[in-house]
Amino acid sequence: MMIRTTYKTLSFAHPFQLKDMDAPRPAGAYVVETDEERLQDLSFTAYRRVATRLLLPGDPRGSILGETIEVDPLELDAAQARDGAT
Repeated sequence: MMIRTTYKTLSFAHPFQLKDMDAPRPAGAYVVETDEERLQDLSFTAYRRVATRLLLPGDPRGSILGETIEVDPLELDAAQARDGAT
């Protein structure tokens, strides 16, 4: 099984919160990491998403370490849409 990982940066203009977050996160840029596995036995190359993670930076003063949480891509899209609508 071949896995590829892609990264993209999402920007939020306002604080936001997803269901698996303890507290709202401030506005800013966040990296989204997506793992996809290559589908075998097809006559063309295709991938299926297997995981989407949001990388949350830590406190720049060093008191809180960064963390990575697994997120639902549809929930992340909805949060982006809400952010753009406000």
